[in-house]
Amino acid sequence: MQEAIKVKGLAKSYGKLLALENINLSVKGGTALGLLGANGAGKSTAVECILGTKRADRGRVSILGMDPHRDRKRLFERVGVQFQEGRCQEGITVGELCALTASLYQKPADPADLLAQFGLGGRQKSPVKELSGGQRQRLFVVLALLPNPEVVFLDELTTGLDTEARRGVWAALSERKKKGLTIFLTSHFMDEVEALCDQICILKRGRTVFCGTAADAVAGSPCDTLEDAYLWYTSEGRDSRESV
Repeated sequence: MQEAIKVKGLAKSYGKLLALENINLSVKGGTALGLLGANGAGKSTAVECILGTKRADRGRVSILGMDPHRDRKRLFERVGVQFQEGRCQEGITVGELCALTASLYQKPADPADLLAQFGLGGRQKSPVKELSGGQRQRLFVVLALLPNPEVVFLDELTTGLDTEARRGVWAALSERKKKGLTIFLTSHFMDEVEALCDQICILKRGRTVFCGTAADAVAGSPCDTLEDAYLWYTSEGRDSRESV
């Protein structure tokens, strides 16, 4: 499989504060990578630099063979993004927001089909502001998939969703991954990571402390579960410069 996302030597600082140091990632098409780390580890900065919404100090990024700065317009015809805290026009309905978003793309998915797949088929006439937190979260996933993307970035995918809804979202995304969708996921939920991700990368204070499969992360630690292994890799008792 071809590389859908390639990141080499990514670095970013805010004054004397190091946010990222020498981040290297490779995500093959039709696979999912989970970027993990505690709050403040550098996940959001990494995603912003990869997407080109923030300029890195050093490093190179390629998404679908394109530079996110130079080829921005072409790239975002083929990339979807779901942020944890989405905002939209006050009073707009679910159907209106989906139609508006779809109009921005040359070959969008059918909004009605996506809404039905994510359990929002009966809410098209509902104002977005009246949706529950879980419904809003699913709506923003729908908006990220409306471009019919080849790559989708998902930030804290199922925050606020109940167990049934979470599993439904995982199933829908897993089906799309089988059809070639590449997923770049940030999450604090290890069951979500195990359900969706082929590879994981764990950050600690802006540095990579592990890259590989979830099984390899467990095997390389003294732990029996991914959640415990993740806590071990990110614990303050370990050298943050260590890379596995």
